[in-house]
Amino acid sequence: MTPRLGRPLEPNEAKERARQAAVLGDPLALRVLSTIASGDDPSHLSEELRASGREVEASLAALRSVGMLSLGQTGDALTAEAWVRYGRLLTSWSSASDIDEAAPVEPLPESIVHVARDLAYRFSSTFNEQTVVRYVLESYQLLNARAKTRAHLPALTARYAADRLEALASARGIVLRGTPEVLFVCVRNASRSQIAAAYLSHLAGSSVHVRTAGSSPDEQINPRVIASLREAGIPLPDEYPKPLTDEVVRAADYVITMGCGDACPVYPGRRYMDWSLDDPTHLDEAGIRRVRDDIRSRVEQLIEEMGLKH
Repeated sequence: MTPRLGRPLEPNEAKERARQAAVLGDPLALRVLSTIASGDDPSHLSEELRASGREVEASLAALRSVGMLSLGQTGDALTAEAWVRYGRLLTSWSSASDIDEAAPVEPLPESIVHVARDLAYRFSSTFNEQTVVRYVLESYQLLNARAKTRAHLPALTARYAADRLEALASARGIVLRGTPEVLFVCVRNASRSQIAAAYLSHLAGSSVHVRTAGSSPDEQINPRVIASLREAGIPLPDEYPKPLTDEVVRAADYVITMGCGDACPVYPGRRYMDWSLDDPTHLDEAGIRRVRDDIRSRVEQLIEEMGLKH
């Protein structure tokens, strides 16, 4: 049985979503929201969209009335609801960087063949076998290049490839989730991003879907970070550092970077945030606690911004 990815809408939720869809059914309102989502100056909407000021203001008012825009000191901005529900629909992007499904596939190690076979069956209603095999092969190669021991590579490859395929399905709109998707990215994916993901998962639970990645991932999560989280009573599930890939960025509604520079690709329709945090790698226990507590505070603010309860 395919696991449920959400729940049916309640009557009041359906009415709210229908009102939003009705407003977005107006091409001008949709273009207004798309232009603001792209980061363009809202004060020049009339010129850019070649519409009268009255028409633009009517669209802005309609978008505000259904909770898609909020008017602040710097002008109109998309609400968390708008980013989560419609962000990826507001801007276009080229699929030129997608994996070429017609390209030849290299031979796989026998242990990975079994992984590919299992995942091909699991994702048979979503992707063809060749796509699954390519993702399994690439995931194996990315993990293998950094592994010092290979005893757990097949299991890690299965998890990593499955997560990437789920992200790809979400990014392409094949699977629609009823919860926001958040991606935390740091350099090693061994400390800061793992702390943030652990806190967000712990505080927000199933109301959010969390991923992590690293621009240059380590082999394992920093043991002192694990100890610090345990000290705070925060569980860290069986996580592991993983390389940053394109589809997990495209699948995210919120992308939060932590000291990884320009390694994370920027796509329209996502909310990007950069958290300036010390790298715990060279800090003592007190320093790690300070970073840990700082991250918790930021995560709590993020939860509030997304309108989630904790």
